[in-house]
Amino acid sequence: MLKKSITFIGPGVMAEAMIAGLLKKKQAAPADITISGPREARGVELHKKYEIQTGMDNASAVHNADVVVLSVKPQRLTEVMKGLKGIRPDALVLSIIAGASIKKLNTGLKHKAIVRSMPNTPGQIGEGITVWTASKETTEEQREMARSILGALGEEVFVEDENYLDMATALSGTGPAYVFLFTEALIDAGVHMGFPRRIAEQLVLQTIKGSASFYEQAQKHPAALRNQVTSPGGTSAEALYYLEKAGFRTAISRAVWAAYQRSVELGKEKPGHIEVNSQEEA
Repeated sequence: MLKKSITFIGPGVMAEAMIAGLLKKKQAAPADITISGPREARGVELHKKYEIQTGMDNASAVHNADVVVLSVKPQRLTEVMKGLKGIRPDALVLSIIAGASIKKLNTGLKHKAIVRSMPNTPGQIGEGITVWTASKETTEEQREMARSILGALGEEVFVEDENYLDMATALSGTGPAYVFLFTEALIDAGVHMGFPRRIAEQLVLQTIKGSASFYEQAQKHPAALRNQVTSPGGTSAEALYYLEKAGFRTAISRAVWAAYQRSVELGKEKPGHIEVNSQEEA
């Protein structure tokens, strides 16, 4: 158990996922967790569900916190930081906000010990992956605390170069959206052929889960696995030929690059001009 007081600013879905993970893994006690946000009803809901402390005054909530987790929407960050002047100098600030650079957080909070991270949607069930980095002022103890907190969402990967965070936003952060779209397309194709939707969904879901597990256990390059199931002149060869002809691989690459460029832009735009997707809303 961390035995540290942790305050979450922003009661969104990812904040709740982190709280649930910390409690499930017994890394924190309900009495050590506080969450603050503008909606009283949301606070009541989280208190009933997890028995944690809740409030609506951000300044009071961070006053004695060892760790302050920023989990607000990107377009609200600048305004929220104005009300967080009471963070202890020895506290750790951990951000899960897309596009919010360490420099931006340091300037807005006048605080040096900062961890910037990018989790993804599967973290809500403890199956996510989070890429994170830390300012040079963070201590080894603070980095270990960050590792434990982010580990509540699933796997975590530390990187030295902060530029990787924008890349992670485009690849793993936005990645579930690509997978969901591909899943939806496969299901619709099954329905188009004549399958009842429930059967199409079952076939596609297990195919994706099984393929991912097989890839993980096989420890081979995906191209080698693809070749194993592609017989000359067979159905897989015909389908893959059409996908390549339609630019499937190129479309994915361009989509990820577009998401990366958008992540970089998020860090530069002024408040009120930022559009966010569901993942970026934290």
